[in-house]
Amino acid sequence: MADKLRLMTVHAHPDDEASKGAATTARYVDEGHEVMVVTCTGGEAGSILNPAMERPEVVENLPEIRRAEMAEAASLLGVEHRWLGYVDSGLPEGDPPPPLPTGCFAVEPLEGPTGDLVGAIREFRPHVLITYDETGGYPHPDHVRTHEISMAAFDAAADPEIHPEHGKPWQPLKLYYSHGFSRKRMQLFHDALLERGLESPYGEWLAKWDSSRPDPHERVTTRVECGKYFDVRDDALRAHATQIDPHSRWFAVPLDIQRAIWPTEDYELVRSLVDTTLPEDDLFAGVGEERV
Repeated sequence: MADKLRLMTVHAHPDDEASKGAATTARYVDEGHEVMVVTCTGGEAGSILNPAMERPEVVENLPEIRRAEMAEAASLLGVEHRWLGYVDSGLPEGDPPPPLPTGCFAVEPLEGPTGDLVGAIREFRPHVLITYDETGGYPHPDHVRTHEISMAAFDAAADPEIHPEHGKPWQPLKLYYSHGFSRKRMQLFHDALLERGLESPYGEWLAKWDSSRPDPHERVTTRVECGKYFDVRDDALRAHATQIDPHSRWFAVPLDIQRAIWPTEDYELVRSLVDTTLPEDDLFAGVGEERV
């Protein structure tokens, strides 16, 4: 396909690729483009969040089960998948929080995982790279480290003097942050559910939202129409059965309401080496003749 383009999205744990931008990736795959999901850790430290999976044999084999769940989600989305192979750092709790485990992803020297991501970029040669913003989307140490290695690898992949052991240089043309959890979106869904006489799971979240905290939606530059693929996204989410309760708030808003009120997934253009005009409705906008 002459117009085939390549998109890489970098995530901290298995299931992140399904909760952040999955409908976008499903759309681009359906349109004939190539998409690779990179998962930095195995998600070994994640809690079992689905009561139906709280079984001894699941707890004992969680790393293997999470890998199988990731394979199923990738198949449903139609994406290629790459593990970086680092150990989940967990989300430290306490005041002050305890030290992170020795050898986990968030305490690995930056050079190692950056080099591994550079290798994946040089092999797959994406035109567009998606990662998390500087907060990680939420303050999980693995999400913050995912941001850090993605930012470093975007430039390093093009430099032949950096990590020459990882193949020939390649320069992605655009870099985005994904922004999925905005207050504006949550408020619109909350109001729509109440107007239809349905129960909303968002009231408590909205009441607790710090009014001094900026809404990530204010940073959005690019809204990708992908409502047609919300069912694929939800199937990929359900594939992560240890992490996603099928009766949880993830599925509280009927798809027809979602498609009517917010049929996009939203991104912030951070770096671009091609000309484009904001706002955008396509992550590949401006790539055009620059593709190789």
